[in-house]
Amino acid sequence: MGDAAADTRDDELIALRSALAEQLAMAAEKELQLERYAADLRETFKQERIRAQELRASYVATVRALANAVEARDAYTGKHAERVAAYGLAIAAAAGLRLADDAQVEFGFLLHDVGKVAVPDAILFKPKPLNTGERTLMEQHPLVGFDILRGVDFLGEAKQVVRSHHERWDGKGYPDGLAGEDIPIAARIFAVADTLDALTTDRPYRTGRTFDEARVIVAAGSGTQFDPDAAAALTKVTDAELEQIVEDHR
Repeated sequence: MGDAAADTRDDELIALRSALAEQLAMAAEKELQLERYAADLRETFKQERIRAQELRASYVATVRALANAVEARDAYTGKHAERVAAYGLAIAAAAGLRLADDAQVEFGFLLHDVGKVAVPDAILFKPKPLNTGERTLMEQHPLVGFDILRGVDFLGEAKQVVRSHHERWDGKGYPDGLAGEDIPIAARIFAVADTLDALTTDRPYRTGRTFDEARVIVAAGSGTQFDPDAAAALTKVTDAELEQIVEDHR
């Protein structure tokens, strides 16, 4: 009986070892499957990221082309949209805002004046002050731009910049008379960037001001024309940064 019991235990031990070996083999195979699955996921993610980058580059190129087409009507503002977009992103970064990394915000900065395609040249380039009717028509360009872009889904937040970039902190802007924090934050940042570029750019009737002079003028409009935080953020952007933007967008 002892030998029989020993044989039985040996058989059970062999069976257990066999079962354990089988489980270990299955576990090893599953581990290999998981590793292959993880590798496939990494490759898929890599390809998706490449496609996303290519798509974003395509969007940026399309938006820049449209912005440049709008500006081609005015020889004196060349690269204004690209400069003001870069200024806006620099000011947003100085303010510690995450929108500095938002492509839609950059698109809005670039396309802010797209609605001017509907403004007649006689008004757009009039050398004298506009009369009441002409100014009313000119002040419709944010709404026209918003309508032009309304159906373009990928622009998202950009459309709000286009609509609200002439609003004022004190509510005296247009087209909606928004005030304070009711104005989209990107549009508040843009207002400072747009004024900075307008002040520091040479025009036929005047020479552009220095960055320091522009900062003084923006500071004077803090709390009335401009969001105080946006105006303050401009003081944190160095002349070197601003000069590099000008150099990059001549």
